[in-house]
Amino acid sequence: MICGIDEAGRGCVIGPMVIAIAQINPLDEYTLKEMGIRDSKLLTPKKRGELYLKIKKMCKIKTIHLSAAQITKEMDKYSLNEIEAVICAKLLKSAKGIDAVYIDSPDSIPKNFEKRIRKYYREKAKIICENKADRNHPVVAAASIVAKVQRDEEIEKIKKEVGYDFNSGYTSDEKTIDFLKKHIADENVQKYLRHKWSTLQRLKQRTLSDY
Repeated sequence: MICGIDEAGRGCVIGPMVIAIAQINPLDEYTLKEMGIRDSKLLTPKKRGELYLKIKKMCKIKTIHLSAAQITKEMDKYSLNEIEAVICAKLLKSAKGIDAVYIDSPDSIPKNFEKRIRKYYREKAKIICENKADRNHPVVAAASIVAKVQRDEEIEKIKKEVGYDFNSGYTSDEKTIDFLKKHIADENVQKYLRHKWSTLQRLKQRTLSDY
């Protein structure tokens, strides 16, 4: 059996990061490609939703949602790469009969991310970390779709709770930044913010300087 691991929401300033693992027989991986499964960022929300249902039928999947509050707390002690490596190891431990796992590396030097994971996962399964693995391996693309769909669902829940459509939650998103400028001090928004993010800290400083 082979697995793919990928995340969604790593660079966001609002909301959770979701890391997913997809497990499949290697003989069936080509079927994923034939189904049109590819990097989630290259698909429309509608297409991701359609493929998500197919992936759940073809693959064994599991996800771990790391809330913004958890990320803020963990980053008091660890880097985001270390946090993600721990989660990857947990997902691998939950899977059975793995021969190899392909992981989309957040580190520009993939071997370094593999070393991080090996601190927490010492089984015999081969670990292949690559940059842009979601474009090279259909099973990683499947994991990227699962993570993206589930994160988008969480973002929609947050929008309903705070009563504002801030769009994606990414720091590069103008609508997200506009929301933060207006609501960064709102009590009901705090638990959804990545307080260690430099973007958020700069916005806080600007808000204080306005008074």
